[in-house]
Amino acid sequence: MATGIAGILIGTGGVQAIAAPSAAPKTDLRADINRDGKVDVTGETDTSGEDSWTRLRGAVVLPNIDDDAKRCPTRSSTGKPLTDAQLAACHDAADTVLNGASDAADLARLRTVPAPGVSGQATGSVTIVGKGKARLFINRGGKWKHFAAADRLTAAELRSGVEFGIEATDVVRDAKLWDGRVQVRLSVTDGGTTVSDDVLLKTAPVLTHHHRQKAQEVLVTKLGKDVTYPELVAEQHKFVRDLEREVKAAGITKPVKKFTKYGDPWAQDFVEPGYVSMTGPGGRTQAMRVLIRSAQLDRSAGRELFERLRGKDVGVVQVAGALDSEEWTLNSMGNLETIPPYAHRGKEYPAGRIIMGHRPDYKSLPAKSMRTFLASQGMQSPLLLDTAWLGVGHVDEFVQFLPAKTARGWRIGIADPQGGLGLLKKAKAEGHGSKKMFSVPGKFGMPAPAETIEQVLASQAFQADNKLATERIEANLRLLKAETGITDAEVVRVPGLYYRGSLSGPAATGQKLQRLGGDYFGKFKMGQRGKQPFAQGKAAPAVWQNGAYVPGAVNGVVLSDSRYLSAKQWGPVIDGKDVFGTAVSSAYAKAGFTTVYIDDWYTYHAGSGEVHCGTNTLRDMSRAWWKRS
Repeated sequence: MATGIAGILIGTGGVQAIAAPSAAPKTDLRADINRDGKVDVTGETDTSGEDSWTRLRGAVVLPNIDDDAKRCPTRSSTGKPLTDAQLAACHDAADTVLNGASDAADLARLRTVPAPGVSGQATGSVTIVGKGKARLFINRGGKWKHFAAADRLTAAELRSGVEFGIEATDVVRDAKLWDGRVQVRLSVTDGGTTVSDDVLLKTAPVLTHHHRQKAQEVLVTKLGKDVTYPELVAEQHKFVRDLEREVKAAGITKPVKKFTKYGDPWAQDFVEPGYVSMTGPGGRTQAMRVLIRSAQLDRSAGRELFERLRGKDVGVVQVAGALDSEEWTLNSMGNLETIPPYAHRGKEYPAGRIIMGHRPDYKSLPAKSMRTFLASQGMQSPLLLDTAWLGVGHVDEFVQFLPAKTARGWRIGIADPQGGLGLLKKAKAEGHGSKKMFSVPGKFGMPAPAETIEQVLASQAFQADNKLATERIEANLRLLKAETGITDAEVVRVPGLYYRGSLSGPAATGQKLQRLGGDYFGKFKMGQRGKQPFAQGKAAPAVWQNGAYVPGAVNGVVLSDSRYLSAKQWGPVIDGKDVFGTAVSSAYAKAGFTTVYIDDWYTYHAGSGEVHCGTNTLRDMSRAWWKRS
């Protein structure tokens, strides 16, 4: 501002002119634009690009939706369980209080550049501009306090410079309504003149994990004693013990975390673990787990995410406000997997890319609310694969991604029905056609499956089922190759077989267990795990009945970059060896993995799922999603 007279004071001494400042007040607000963990107020490293934002540069703010002090209730004052909406409404950003040092660590930092030349009458304000979902805190005397729009900075604070913290009060849910941008404005008024400076931040995207991120913790459901058939519960408890043994053997030090309240055995399906992160002090990654509840609010197991898992550095997102009209089973999170980071044809996915299954021949999709949420993060651009040929319809039933010590860093694992048929044909040709197809023992008073290799191969329906499975898998693989650039040499083909329940194997077992096991399979087998509430009221095509015949090996768990957990195959035993177990181990060994097995026949396989469907993993969050691989 040019020098001049700012006003006139009339007093006992007569009329006096008040000199205006010789220049406009200095106004400079800065954020961590270069993402190095500090805000530069003396140099120029955090000045360029403060009004724009790209994946590689621009300040990041965390959605502060965890519960660091475990203050969020799960019941009302009268002891009544809170509703889903009430559970989701409470988190650290729901109020104006910081819950200790851990909560303060979730704040992105802003600083005002010291302005020693302002007058003693100068004041300042710092505000959120527009509809950005964020809240400001000021560090005064080493204590963080909420800084409201009406609050002011003193002249002394403007002269020395002030530190602010900012939190986003929600995740991005629909980019058309809010894309996560938060514009913050510093305004300084001095001598009748107000000057402002803005800086732009963007809310960290919620990202799903891929298998190049190290597994740190495994989740599983442990059934309670309230099901009809206690021997089935005992069998599931054995599965949990076996899982704990293999998790420990893989070097995962945290104990297996168990869901215990709602009896939903499919721990993969009601939650997808994700995360948000930014650069914290010292350049370290400041990360928060974000557990994404499946878009199935009638699936009460999702409540345990709020009731049991939410806490310090763990938040939960619930994106479905009501039941979506799309097909229920496609909304299970076993139908969401993540391709590891890659770049292809000018497109980069440094945090990986989501895949989900849909049924194109019936125009059935996962819930719109979930698709909108995932796409709105702007990083992992969901790719839809055809799962119309499967009964349950989840991508984890036929495809997976395996870490690899290669330039790309990962491979595709794919189920191979023709490889599975080849094993049976070879056994028959060598004179073993009369061997039983399955070596699993009978249990619960039920006989073991009785069909022989020869009988299986003689079934025209079975041959047709696997021809269909092969065609659909290969079509999906062609799409993945086109989208990622992966080559045939990077594809691990794992023997597997599919069928529509025309033989007496696992489907028959599941039907018997459903009658014996009450709620366990009555609610969560094909009844609710694969239920199909179509708005059109039409029946599902018969083609959708396909499921794993031999326990699906690709539907397993990547425990480390060298150890893989699969369902025990229970295939034909010839010369003392399980034909399918040997072939599966060989396939993974070529990819650098030691394969270990646990039995899931009666607990998950007969219910149209496998080890992966019954478990979940929390993975490392330290890798910066904004950096190129």
